[in-house]
Amino acid sequence: MNPQDTIAALATPVGNGGIAVIRVSGREAIRVADICVRLAGARYSSLITVPERTALLAQVIRNKVSIDEVLVTVFRGPRSFTAEDTVEIACHGGGLVTRLVLETVLANGARPAVPGEFTLRAYLNGRMDLTQAEAVADLIHARTERALLTARLQMSGSLSVRINSLRDGLLSVLAHIEAHIDFPDEDIQPDTVVALLARLKKALKEVEELLRTADEGRILKEGVRVAIIGPPNAGKSSLLNQLLGQDRAIVSPIAGTTRDTIEELSTIRGTSVVFVDTAGLRSSEDILELEGIRRSREAADAADLILHVLDGSIQTGIYDAALLEEFAGRTRILVINKADLPVVIRWEGGVEVSCRTGLGLEALKETINRVIWSAIPTSADAGVAINSRHRQVLERASAALGQTATGLSAGLTLELVAFELRVALGAIGEVVGGTSTDDLLDSIFSQFCLGK
Repeated sequence: MNPQDTIAALATPVGNGGIAVIRVSGREAIRVADICVRLAGARYSSLITVPERTALLAQVIRNKVSIDEVLVTVFRGPRSFTAEDTVEIACHGGGLVTRLVLETVLANGARPAVPGEFTLRAYLNGRMDLTQAEAVADLIHARTERALLTARLQMSGSLSVRINSLRDGLLSVLAHIEAHIDFPDEDIQPDTVVALLARLKKALKEVEELLRTADEGRILKEGVRVAIIGPPNAGKSSLLNQLLGQDRAIVSPIAGTTRDTIEELSTIRGTSVVFVDTAGLRSSEDILELEGIRRSREAADAADLILHVLDGSIQTGIYDAALLEEFAGRTRILVINKADLPVVIRWEGGVEVSCRTGLGLEALKETINRVIWSAIPTSADAGVAINSRHRQVLERASAALGQTATGLSAGLTLELVAFELRVALGAIGEVVGGTSTDDLLDSIFSQFCLGK
């Protein structure tokens, strides 16, 4: 990708709709768009003379023929999304007309943008840092209001503020240490060591607090994984259908109907949840059923929460009692199904439901949401929830800060202490993109949709 190119792409979804928007950005964006359009009225003869942030009615001209009536908006850099000159052409949303308008723009000097290239340019031009750029993608893909709010606040710089404050504090510590390295005749005083250690421990505590939000960030982005386990015919598939509000899994009175795991995404009380229906857990010699049971256990191992379903109308067998004991240490909700029948077993803390009548389903949803968020540490800052990339670099920073503090406390040479602190600072800088590589940027922005 050449950042000097003028790029263009469809910025709205492909398909028929009311309108579609073609975005053009780069140093020649206004000139390229001006070739493609004929402005209505006599006030402006050319887009080049149009004031910034001005929308005008125009015709898109292709081979001297008007192909659509459009609205053209001019944004002059740096007061645009990419901080470059940008033109947006809002045309009618038919598939053919949209393609012809885009082809006309490309034929007159623009090249097709690659996924995420507009946001990449915004980052490269200093319009936003890397955490804000990642938040753009999170905003687009948000599935719940909570995820949307977190992405919006992160776009405004909530995480950046904390990272930059942390980095500034550590740079001050490094400057203090390097000053003593430059003047070796002046020994660092014990009270100075104590003060620097206190600042390092405060920084380490801040990093650890951010790391505790990693699970929250993963859940907001990917959804919490909830495995539905239990013996055959307890109502696992029926429970999945009830929670989804649709018949997704086959329900049958024949034991062992489910032989494989079924995954479906849903939203429970504003939380994105990936439900995993599993094969019934029991003793078996059937090869296919044994494979299903193995996959059920894998799903349970990978789950954030287990819904352990039991048939409340029958006594618990020996094998079922062993399963209850086996999963006792996990984050789990006991779901006692068939509450519309005479209940012969009750468990303290269990939620009684009837998948046939819907009885108790709302109480179960409330319990699921409460258990999820009671088990997940959250940041005091509503706009801070780090992703997996942030987690990796902050774990490196945490380790290096720990080594820095240990070395300073043990009286190691200040050169070694400063080296570890620079490692920590480099890792922290990676969060906001202060130290980024082309491979890293390619990895992040390739996940964006085309036109953003």
